Amino acid sequence: MKIIRTLAFMGCAVLLTTGCKKFLDINDDPNNPLKVSEALILSPVEVATASQVMGGASNSNTNVISYWMQHLSLNQQSPNLESYFMTSVDANSAWGGALYTTIFQNLYLMNNQATAAKRYQYVAIGKTLFAYNLAITTDLWNNIPYSEAFKMPQVTKPKYDSQESIYNVIQQTLDSALYYMDQPVSKIAPGEDDFIYQGDMAQWRKLVYTLKARYYLRLTKAPGHTAAQQADNALAVLAKGFGGNTDNASVPYPGTGNTSNPWYVLNRAATGGVVLGQSFIDSLKSRQDPRLSIIAAKNNNGEYVGRNVNDAPVSDVHTLSTINSFYAGATSKLFLITYSEALFLKAEATFIKQGAAAAEPIYRDAIAAHMSMLGVEPAAQTAYISSRPALDAANAIKHIITEKYIANFLSPEVYNDWRRTGYPQLKPYIGSTAKGIPRRWPYPAVEELTNPQPDQKATINDRVWWDTNN
Repeated sequence: MKIIRTLAFMGCAVLLTTGCKKFLDINDDPNNPLKVSEALILSPVEVATASQVMGGASNSNTNVISYWMQHLSLNQQSPNLESYFMTSVDANSAWGGALYTTIFQNLYLMNNQATAAKRYQYVAIGKTLFAYNLAITTDLWNNIPYSEAFKMPQVTKPKYDSQESIYNVIQQTLDSALYYMDQPVSKIAPGEDDFIYQGDMAQWRKLVYTLKARYYLRLTKAPGHTAAQQADNALAVLAKGFGGNTDNASVPYPGTGNTSNPWYVLNRAATGGVVLGQSFIDSLKSRQDPRLSIIAAKNNNGEYVGRNVNDAPVSDVHTLSTINSFYAGATSKLFLITYSEALFLKAEATFIKQGAAAAEPIYRDAIAAHMSMLGVEPAAQTAYISSRPALDAANAIKHIITEKYIANFLSPEVYNDWRRTGYPQLKPYIGSTAKGIPRRWPYPAVEELTNPQPDQKATINDRVWWDTNN
């Protein structure tokens, strides 16, 4: 069970300490840094991306976003993260603990080392994961350190690069990943240490093309970009992307000891009362969506009940619904991106280019793909999809993004779509000093202290570069 061993290595994957040397039983010159194999770097990075970035780890970006997007609710007294009380200290963990230290620094070292050793498949995977996490970082904070971020000790206070330039880097990095996939297969190549695709470059290639489409459509309203061109770009790469649910990018969890799915840990009542959001539960109930029983667990009265963001906390959390085992079981997979998202991207891009009639069948296939992933019976799928209204010029984006919101349950993509399109339509918490649902995260306190920059004056009410939706 290699993923179990991974957690022991996570603290040792970058710039290993003397204590880690002893643990790994490697004899090396203590005056020289220890060189770690790519396999021992890749596995912890994939786990960190799943657990610390995409999973429900405390104060992870997806955790907080799921409150703001009302997939989840925090059954605690306000002010709290759900009611938009987020300080720079709350951002420390995601920025310093996960993204820059555990993920980017690891990948930077792994990519350089693997390139020098001509282990090109590791480079391809490393660049893909780097681009994936770089997009998450800039979507939360807008301008971020990149071009000077990995030049320690020569540069101790790296400048912030614009989000526009970061999005160029993301696409270039994914293109570079494709280049390395075409290079000769290395004698030392990813296998079991790659929890996502076990070193299958054909699968990684599909993932890269699907991610490129995601990031093209992110910029449909960005300054200097047009929806038509971004849709053209997205459709071109989607033709080489995911083709079915077997392509879904996910990380498995053994469920033993400390290797449980992070949503399983967060979902327990003792962790602070994380429950389902009322607006999300009610929307599924009102449409008689067969996914309700798979996504949500009934309360102790046998009912599906979510918590409203403006309600006072209840004394007994068991009167509210929690995440069901498909997403929050100890051994549940954690999805990074799915085939259903690829189809929703295609539906939106097709609508932009060809109109509602052309997008309609793709939109319906996208719903079916998610339902199939969840194991919904074919008859129930057909009944639900048939009940959905036809797309037209006025409602297409609303319906596509609202259904994508369900299919991307617990994904930070729902926050990006909401900022970009205004859907789903959510009622914000009342009483916060924030001007509605926050548009971004504050820069972390540790960054303000050690690397002060003018960008850090931004508040959670300010928008990132591509967020021009009104």
